[in-house]
Amino acid sequence: MELTFLDPVYARPGPYACAYLDTSRDVRDPEAAIRLRRRHLREDLAQQGADHATVAVVADVAGTDREVSGRHGQAIFASHGHLALVEELPAPPAHDAARFSALPDVMPLAVQHAPDIPYTAAAVHRVVHPETGAPEELEVDFQSGRWPSSTVAPGPRHHRSGPSARWPHGAAEIARELAELVHLSRAEVIVLGGEARARNVLESRLPDPLRERVVTVAGDGHTAGEGRALLEQELSDVFRGRMSERDRARVESFRARRPQHADAAEGMAAVVAALQRSQAGALLLNTPVDLPLRLWAGSEPTQIALSSAGLESFGVLGFQEEPPGAALIRALVRTGAELVVVPREELPLEDGVGVLLRYTDPGVPL
Repeated sequence: MELTFLDPVYARPGPYACAYLDTSRDVRDPEAAIRLRRRHLREDLAQQGADHATVAVVADVAGTDREVSGRHGQAIFASHGHLALVEELPAPPAHDAARFSALPDVMPLAVQHAPDIPYTAAAVHRVVHPETGAPEELEVDFQSGRWPSSTVAPGPRHHRSGPSARWPHGAAEIARELAELVHLSRAEVIVLGGEARARNVLESRLPDPLRERVVTVAGDGHTAGEGRALLEQELSDVFRGRMSERDRARVESFRARRPQHADAAEGMAAVVAALQRSQAGALLLNTPVDLPLRLWAGSEPTQIALSSAGLESFGVLGFQEEPPGAALIRALVRTGAELVVVPREELPLEDGVGVLLRYTDPGVPL
């Protein structure tokens, strides 16, 4: 998974105020709940030494995601009185959290972006008009997104309709639009739902290479709430336990190379060594995330070590102890490395981390 969506955070200098909030709308009085969370957020950040302007900008945006219905959360990052990034979370945090620190705590957000599967979804509905006797119609809604972020941040929803008698012709037109959307979004999966017969006609009109990517589901998309993905529940079933093609290739490459210690290693020491030399192409991270060690970090992304002595040996000044997630993700983003989130039961890793290297240095052990 590429991490370029985090670039706006690191484009601003620290220190950073970070907040993870439950902003769900499926509670009795969501506005009252959010006001209380906002007050606690202000207090927590102020107690940690955050400046008034930064506290204010974080609190002002907290809970403003009213257009997203149902259960969800919000991640907010700011520094020096300016917002750096605001993102919706598909799942709310178990507990609200606020932190003011030199490095932004972006690990929870990054993990919720995984597996980051690009897809296109479409649902076909049959509409009858018994009260007017008007001809029967077929309606189609379609949308692209990246799962699971699109659960609460879906792309634009397209709507088409026409008489069912002309559906073979109408399906061909919509198939062309779908094919274009698949191309633009680089969708790996096409999920088709709705009325079975009409859905099958639509599938048959897609180009042959795209039909190989189709998964059909029973849902019709009518239950999608405001601000939610089309066919959300069906997408959840389709993508459960699935990885993106890119991440799956990284995992298989790691499996193949690890026994020979050829550009693949595991354990925090190996990961830190690779990041220090900008060698890391991808970090493999076990979920649930359980990183047992703290790391030391300086002002530059490659200034990362298992101890203060490790940075002192490089002549680094002005470093401090940081949560491992914050130090690791900064190094990944700033050196252009990727993150691959993999369940522990599928690929258990020493210390919960592994690394695929861009290149190896024969004179330096992994």
